[in-house]
Amino acid sequence: MKQGPIIFLKAVILFIGIVVLASLVRFPLTEGRAANLDLFSIYWDPFIAYIYAASIPFFIALYQVFKLLGYIGQNKAFSLNSVKNLKNIKYCAITQSVLIVMATLYIRIFHVEGDDPAGFIAIGILTAFVSVVIATAAAVFEKLLQNAAEIILEYKK
Repeated sequence: MKQGPIIFLKAVILFIGIVVLASLVRFPLTEGRAANLDLFSIYWDPFIAYIYAASIPFFIALYQVFKLLGYIGQNKAFSLNSVKNLKNIKYCAITQSVLIVMATLYIRIFHVEGDDPAGFIAIGILTAFVSVVIATAAAVFEKLLQNAAEIILEYKK
């Protein structure tokens, strides 16, 4: 396969990772709960800490996609390593959707009386749905690659 599209996709994945990481660093400084906190206390707020912990599966999935693109670039797309990467992406997406739903439920149940959580809940539902779609797509591709890898292994025997 040509390396141009693979390099472009790797650059896009790297760009997404950098933007999300920069957003994670910048968001607590602009968020309303942390307006009156000092710099140390901002990052130790329980909800902000939960957001950081919940972002770990996202970055693991990005790394797995980066590795999968490397296998595709080496013409090893139909290998068991690719299947393993897709399985890891699926598990990361499922974990991410569960963590997002938990955060959304927390905000829905424990929001301050004068606060309107509708925007956060809508974004939570949307991102959880996107995570479920990614998990479903990864599961389908995992099954297809698993079947293709088995056929290739049988053919080589």
